[in-house]
Parts: sequence; C-alpha cells; structure tokens
Amino acid sequence: MTITDMTALQLAEAIRAGRTTAVEAAEAMLANIEAKDKKYNCYVTVDAEGALTQAREVQARIEAGELDGALAGVPVAIKDNMCTAGLLTTCSSKILYNFVPTYTAEAVRNLQRAGAVILGKTNMDEFAMGSTTETSAYGATRNPRNPEHVPGGSSGGSAAAVAAEECFFALGSDTGGSIRQPAAYCGTVGMKPTYGTVSRYGLIAYGSSLDQIGPLTKDVADCAAVLEIIASHDAKDSTSIERQDTDFTSVLTDDVRGMRIGVPNDYFGDGLDGEVKEAVLAAAKTLEEKGAVVERFDLSLVEYAIPTYYTIAAAEASSNLERFDGIKYGYRTGEYEGLHNMYRKSRSEGFGAEVKRRIMLGSFVLSSGYYDAYYLKALRVKALIKRAFDDAFARYDVILGPVAPTTAPRLGESLADPIKMYLGDIYTIAVNLAGLPAISLPCGMDGNGLPIGLQLIGDCFQEKKLIQTAYTYEKARGAFPAAAGEVE
Repeated sequence: MTITDMTALQLAEAIRAGRTTAVEAAEAMLANIEAKDKKYNCYVTVDAEGALTQAREVQARIEAGELDGALAGVPVAIKDNMCTAGLLTTCSSKILYNFVPTYTAEAVRNLQRAGAVILGKTNMDEFAMGSTTETSAYGATRNPRNPEHVPGGSSGGSAAAVAAEECFFALGSDTGGSIRQPAAYCGTVGMKPTYGTVSRYGLIAYGSSLDQIGPLTKDVADCAAVLEIIASHDAKDSTSIERQDTDFTSVLTDDVRGMRIGVPNDYFGDGLDGEVKEAVLAAAKTLEEKGAVVERFDLSLVEYAIPTYYTIAAAEASSNLERFDGIKYGYRTGEYEGLHNMYRKSRSEGFGAEVKRRIMLGSFVLSSGYYDAYYLKALRVKALIKRAFDDAFARYDVILGPVAPTTAPRLGESLADPIKMYLGDIYTIAVNLAGLPAISLPCGMDGNGLPIGLQLIGDCFQEKKLIQTAYTYEKARGAFPAAAGEVE
C-alpha cells in the first residue's frame, strides 16, 4: 500500500510508528495535485510551500512527543469559504478574488491544533450556491469517477479532491446537501452534523440558519475521527452548542441489532432513478440482515421542502451578501460615477449569474408586501417539517433513503435548467431545515460506473447512531472501488 492509498487514520498511525513522515505525506499529496489537478480542477489555491513548512513543524512535534492525535501529520484540503489567515479565501467568486483573511475559521483551527497539514483551498460553487461546482468563477471541477460528469456541489472541489487522492480528507459546508450530494456523486463519505455542533466562526455565510461545516473522507472511520476533532463549543459563534458526547470514534462497531430504521415511502416515488432505488433498498436489506428492524413509513411534507428551503436560503443570502459592496475588501469596478454607481457596477461585475438570481429572489421574498406571503409562510412550513421528523424519530433510530434522485449528471446539463438543479436537492434539504445530522456513503454503482449514495438521517445530536449504522453497512458492503485516477 502506497502513502496515497491510505486512509487518514492509517496514515497518522504510520507516521506515529515511524514508517513514514508528515513531510513525505505532504510531498506525495502535492505530487498528486501537480499531476492531476489540471484535469479535475479541485483546488482554487494550493499552498505548497506553506504545507511543507507545516509538515516539518508537525513532524518535529510528533517526534518530540508533543503531538500524538489521531490525525497528526495528515494533509487536508479546506473548502474555499472558510477563512484561513494569510491564505487566499475567495468563495470561488470574482468579488473576493484578492481577499486574504486575518483570522482562521474555528473548525480549521481545531484541525491545526490536532496537527493536520493544510494543502490549500478547494473549488466550490460561487458562495456555495449551486449543486454541481460549475458556478465557480475559477472554472468547473470535474468528477474523478468520470471527468465528463460533475462532482456535485457546492463542496464539489473537496469531494473530488478526496476521490482523486489529492488530499486524505477535506472540510466542506452543507447548507442544503452540499457535503452529502458531492460525496454521493464522487463515491466518498460525507457528513452534515447537527446544527451547532461545529463552529461557524470563519465560515463565510450563505444561509446562516442552515450552514454547517462537516467532513468528506475516504471511509466512515475517518469521518468519525475528523468530526471528533472539529466538533467544539465556540463562544465566538452564538449558535454553537456545548456537547459532552463528541467521542464519535467510540461507536465504530459492527452492530445494528435492534436498531429501528425507517424508510420513507415519500423518497421512493416518481423522479427517482431505478438503479438508485434498487441500490438504496439493497442497502436497507443488508442492514436488516445484520439485525436492524427496517420498516416503510410516510414522512409527509417532502414536496414542500424545496420551496421552503429556497425561500429561506435566498432570503438569508440576500442579507449576508449585502456586505460585498466594493468598499471594504474584494473586487471594485474600474470605472464608475458616484457611490451608488460604484456599488451597482462592482456587484454586477463581481457576482455570477446564480448568485445574482438568489440575491434577487431573496430580496423579493423579504420585500414589503411579500414578506408575510413568502418568507413567514416558509418559516411556518419549516417548523412543520421539523415536527414531521420529530414524529418519525419517536419511532425510528435512523431514517434511510437516497442522497440524490440520480447519479452525477454530465457537465452543463444542470446549469441549462436551474429549476431541475434545485429539484435535485429534494432528499437533502429537509435535513438542514430541521437542523438534523445526516451521513452519505457509497452503496453501489450505476450502469455507467458512477457511484450511488446512501443517506442515513438521525435525530438531533444522534451522530453516533448514524456513524454506527454507516460503519456496519460499510463493513458488510466491503471495500468500495477507488476512482480510476487516469490522467492524460
């Protein structure tokens, strides 16, 4: 097994045992990035010099006995909407083309404290608005499973970097499925934790009540280890929650006997690809054979999740993106007449089409005369969706379903029809509206060799049940084929 074949936990153990070093791991990843990233475009910024400096410092601390954590010395990629002091942070937008923060996001700082080595910042849909990583101002990311297909979004660069072995694990952010869906499309593991479990300090906001940082990894054990490190209470984030149950690696056990798993009928109706349906139901059967009690049930309100989500998310986006005005930082238009004209031209030239679309939608639903009709109504439906999940979790430990209606579409297909792209989020967005945790992991391949994702949803603060269920299924499934990784 080469260094790049290892999982994050295997690499960290090899570094501790002296079989390799943090420097050798960083050099191997940087070589892979150099060889592959022209094809896949996973990164916006690669900090080769900084990564090697970090690796040398971490290696010295490991050898001195100061660092012995589960991920010490392991190279990681960070989604480009998390601030990193001294390192370009663009949100894949022209309007932040030159923004270098003076501080670092708390989740990233937690990784640094644990000895992880930051390789660079990954490509994403502009300001996390999109489901394909094609709205980036720095070009589309390609799926390492098949470069003619999208990697998903908005954390597509992070998922693709893990799949292409251009990092050992990555951080993404999930507003409506933006970790789980690219994980499904690229054949990796991705987890969206309970809202408030991971600090949002330093995460450039899209939808503040929906956003949550989480890991993208090669397997479930790595996912648990990363989540254990990044989960922390943070006084700098008013939505951060103090938890005492974040020892997530303690539940990596192959056992679901007696676990009650609900399978919503609503997730298996019209619009779901036949191969996806077959693979997800086969995964449910596997868990049943391992001792879980699997039942079909009606979740209800699924049809209202998409309009509710896009109303709330767009409203919050229009407010959050108001700060990008060409005055304080970022892009400013070259020629203008007066302050108002400068605002208008800077934002018109700096934002891409999808971001403008959502800002306009958000401004509309918040405007006088429409606030009650749209935004307040969406908040009421959000509460009803949470209540429907509460009722479900009174009966079940875990809800099982697909991540997306299809496998990864071809490049260009989704952007041609934005409504179709929005409908692709139907199985993921309700989780964010209700603040729940959910995990995505591969459960099969379609006829074209593209991965199919299985989604497990838990009640608030029940990540351990999800990790245990996912780990049990992963062990029963066996090793999932790696991306071919052929480079022309």
